[in-house]
Amino acid sequence: MLNKYARAFFTRVLTPFAAFLLRRGVSPDAVTLIGTAGVMAGALVFFPRGEFFWGTVVITLFVFSDLVDGNMARQAGVSSRWGAFLDSTLDRVADSAVFGGIALWYAGTGNDNVLCAVAIFCLASGQVVSYTKARGESIGLPVAVNGLVERAERLVITLVAAGLAGLHDFGVPGIDVLLPIALWAVAVGSLVTLGQRVVTVRKEAAEADAASAPGSGATS
Repeated sequence: MLNKYARAFFTRVLTPFAAFLLRRGVSPDAVTLIGTAGVMAGALVFFPRGEFFWGTVVITLFVFSDLVDGNMARQAGVSSRWGAFLDSTLDRVADSAVFGGIALWYAGTGNDNVLCAVAIFCLASGQVVSYTKARGESIGLPVAVNGLVERAERLVITLVAAGLAGLHDFGVPGIDVLLPIALWAVAVGSLVTLGQRVVTVRKEAAEADAASAPGSGATS
């Protein structure tokens, strides 16, 4: 849902920066790779040590590369299937790093196996949610559904909560409870979204099969 309303706004805001990078000879693929590396560094260096505030700051600095690289490609007229593939693939890598870093914290110093399992579920369910749409589209279905918690929602909820929870290290009492709440919310929301997409694909597949069946009146 956030994709629908926020992407256009941030695209407009980041357009001058994208144009600046193009003038300096930076390629969209380079921005994609650097952005993913930055997100991974923020998540896997800071989060496992419980430094959620600084980890979130680093991740936030790089996460907007997902919008910048596409903007650059459009401005330069070099949008390609390879660029779309690379961007989508590295999005999955970055998401895994975020939830993997949180899981490592709870598996170690955070000492909470339940929340470790919830973080791993968020990681896995996010991958499956993305796969259901990609797989549905690969077999010719539109997968026309806006899920409750898609990638933008997963990242915003988790990173905002992680950043605020990190303020506990600066003496803000009780605020660290926000991260567990966010993880449970993302886990439940991802499960609902997965159900929405599966139901949608099942319905669209049945309609497509019926339309192509002999005697249905469909033309080839």
